[in-house]
Parts: sequence; structure tokens; C-alpha cells
Amino acid sequence: MNFETERLVLRPRTMDDLDACLAMDRAPGVVDFIPGPWVDPVQHRAFIKARIEQDYGNGLGYWSIFAKTKPHDFLGWILLIPEDGAGPEIEIGWRLHPDYWGQGIASEAATVIAEHAFGGLELPCIIADIDPDNRASIKLAEKLGMSKHFVTDGYLRHVMTLEDYRAKHEQNASS
Repeated sequence: MNFETERLVLRPRTMDDLDACLAMDRAPGVVDFIPGPWVDPVQHRAFIKARIEQDYGNGLGYWSIFAKTKPHDFLGWILLIPEDGAGPEIEIGWRLHPDYWGQGIASEAATVIAEHAFGGLELPCIIADIDPDNRASIKLAEKLGMSKHFVTDGYLRHVMTLEDYRAKHEQNASS
């Protein structure tokens, strides 16, 4: 399932994206707030490969992000998957190469995936667990309409329910 926005094309992440994902993760600042096997090249590759190959269920997964004007340049990815790949909650997440930070790309991609989560899949809720020092991701979660609920394992849990989504869209439609 592909998605398009005004500037972006999102398509399911494939093994063709593996090297671009690895390169992005190695860029300064990209994984500063995310635990993972980033320093061990063999484990890092195996982790990304497993995430690409995993079946997350109907309508869920990772989408690679590309600009319509440069359709072969990998910008990053966005996900809508069971939390930590296992669930039961469904998480939304994003990661961009630093060359594309501050351009509204993550916001544009996250908005279309949130619309898919609630408008297409009618999920009851999505979450994002974000490091309290990751101000950019917190700002994006809040822009989406997610609210902070509690801290879990040192992360701030951001939540948006189907009711929250509908109320936000009704409010935007009447504005």
C-alpha cells in the first residue's frame, strides 16, 4: 500500500532500502534517543533486515519516504506497527536522514499514516514512546494531536485515540 502527499511518496519498505536505512542510522544524531544495536554493524544489519522482512499485519508496517521531485532519494521511513514489533498497542514512529530534518517531512508523512490508522484501519488508539530529551519528536507527536499520558521505561508515552482523531478532524473541518 503506497501513500502520497503533496510532496512525498511513501511505499512499503523493502530490502532495496536496507543500505539506505543503515547509512541513515549511522548519520550523527539519528539514533541518539533510540536504543538498538547501532554500534555493531552485523547486529545492526540483522535487526533492520528482520524488521523489513517481518509481517506486521494487514495495513501495518514500515514505509520508506521519498520526495516526488527526487523519487530515488531515500529520505527516511515511517512506521505503524505493533509496539516493539510485538504489540499489543500499535505504535507510530518516524526516522529521517538529518539532511531532511526541519522541512516538515516527518510531519507530512506522519499525518498521512495517522489518517490511515484511524480513517482506513479504524484503530482504537496509536502510541509513540519518546525520549523526554527528543524535543523534535515530542513536538511532532503533539502536532499530530497526541497527548502525553505517562512515562514508561524512561520514555514519555504519547497517545491518540480514534475519538481524539475524529474530534480533531471535526474541529479542523469547522475552522
